[in-house]
Amino acid sequence: MVSKQRKAELVKKFGRNAKDTGYAPVQIAILTEEIEDLKVHFANNKKDLHSMRGFIAKVNHRKDLLSYLKDTDYVLYEKTIKELNIRK
Repeated sequence: MVSKQRKAELVKKFGRNAKDTGYAPVQIAILTEEIEDLKVHFANNKKDLHSMRGFIAKVNHRKDLLSYLKDTDYVLYEKTIKELNIRK
């Protein structure tokens, strides 16, 4: 779970203003943070299949948002994936 303070930092960094939580790069950054936290959880709890379902849903949602961003603003897409280090 990402703390409110961390979410506020991500919104400030990736958003157009401090309250712009609906902006695609902000949503991608928050989902990436949650996914990274869950990776650590699954390293310790390999049999937690119930949480794995939610994890996969988050990964798919991020994938959809990345696809949308790539289609609408490719330069912002490149900048976002570079800053978040999510693609090779």
